[in-house]
Amino acid sequence: MSGVDRGVGGSQRRTTDRRPSPPSPAEVLRTSFVTEESVYGVILVSGMIVVAGGHGESSWRVFWTVVITVIVFWAAHVYAGTVAHHGFDDHRMVSLGEAFRGALRRSFGMLVAALIPSSILLLGAARVVPDLWAIWTALWVGVIVLAVLGFIAFRRRGSSLLIQVAGALGTATFGFAMILLKAIIH
Repeated sequence: MSGVDRGVGGSQRRTTDRRPSPPSPAEVLRTSFVTEESVYGVILVSGMIVVAGGHGESSWRVFWTVVITVIVFWAAHVYAGTVAHHGFDDHRMVSLGEAFRGALRRSFGMLVAALIPSSILLLGAARVVPDLWAIWTALWVGVIVLAVLGFIAFRRRGSSLLIQVAGALGTATFGFAMILLKAIIH
């Protein structure tokens, strides 16, 4: 859409409204993955690994416990987000479809966060690695993923390197807590 802008002194110049270009897949992944839902998803997966793997279960059973639990929590999160944002939100009417799409977009990180630890559990299930190794490695990878999420979140906000590292360590602390819990239970 074009318009006329009156500059200083009343002169006219033609302006155009530029639509923002669609985000790249990398940008979508970055903005969808570095979210509170992603952090929550990694902590949820780690907690499920601790609980399900605390009784000497195989990595196959732990994998399915994690996958089913994450899907249920994700669906509940999408539903809650849809209900919470449907209707009058942010001083405007939000359709059910728009609320649902927004909830899907916001909760995407919860599913993505479960992929790496679940993949490691599958290595144990396929007998590529021993069950115990798969379970402990999935927990340690959760710590690393949490650290990366914290680092990126603070970097995106323009924080200093020291704050970025502190943010990474702070976020990773939740993963360390899960490992400590696993060590106590095991």
